Amino acid sequence: MSKEQRDALDTLFRTGPLNIGGDPHEQREVFTRVLASRPLPDDVLLESRTIGGVPVLEVSIDGVTPNGTLLWFHGGFYVLGSPRTSAALAANVARRTGMRVLSVDYRLAPEHPYPAALDDALAVYGALLDSLGGYSRTAGTWATCAVIGESAGAGLAAALLAAARDQGLPMPAAGVLFSPYADLTLSGASMTTKAAVDPSFAPEAIAVRAKDYVGAADASDPLVSPVFADLRGLPPLLIQAGSHELLLDDAVRLAARAAADDVPVTLEVTPGVPHLFQAFAAMLDEGEAALRRVTEFLAATLGSGASR
Repeated sequence: MSKEQRDALDTLFRTGPLNIGGDPHEQREVFTRVLASRPLPDDVLLESRTIGGVPVLEVSIDGVTPNGTLLWFHGGFYVLGSPRTSAALAANVARRTGMRVLSVDYRLAPEHPYPAALDDALAVYGALLDSLGGYSRTAGTWATCAVIGESAGAGLAAALLAAARDQGLPMPAAGVLFSPYADLTLSGASMTTKAAVDPSFAPEAIAVRAKDYVGAADASDPLVSPVFADLRGLPPLLIQAGSHELLLDDAVRLAARAAADDVPVTLEVTPGVPHLFQAFAAMLDEGEAALRRVTEFLAATLGSGASR
């Protein structure tokens, strides 16, 4: 069934109403309608909170006592999206791991260009460290927390880890990066070589959104584009991408950079699937398999639960 599943997903993306490069206010409404229209399972609990002065959405499963925290960053090229648009995937991972998700509602460009999103991420991370405990400042690790991001959120997660390390903050136990948008110079070869097979985006549209976020900054700044960052001292990383996406080289080069900087890193490229295929695990065998590997990775790195 995999070929039929992939073809159905490809058609869904190509015929959808979303125009990534369009007016951001209009496309935010479309993005939300497309990704948040289906109701979540009845046992998924959503609670709006404020942590470190930043709004977050807590996602948990009714009746499950969380054994840890997943600090989550949604996708949308830093311009679109919210914790609600990624709540279905976040809830799926929360269910599998027995953990709760805290999804950060970071400020969006172009109204709030870099470093607004990173500042919000750091504010939440620092506040969680102060409130939750479960970490050793001597060892520099936080055993009950992992950081997860999708697309731009994955790039933001990588930037957060580098910035937190630079500030001397303890690292979480692990990072999971789904299809990271990690090079806003758009210099990866796959921006050209995968244009014909990526059903979701066009290079020109991504370029529009990149300018919105970069603003007056330098797109090659390591905290804007973590493919250029020094990643030494980061926790174990799992990076997943599909071979049919423009951002493939972002994932490959980020993994290579991590490996060169002695970071334990696993790169998984699933052939024939598009950007954020994990969000379609219910209809795509490859998505289901990828989320099983995420669960296994978190169980191994956190060592306390995440084993479902």
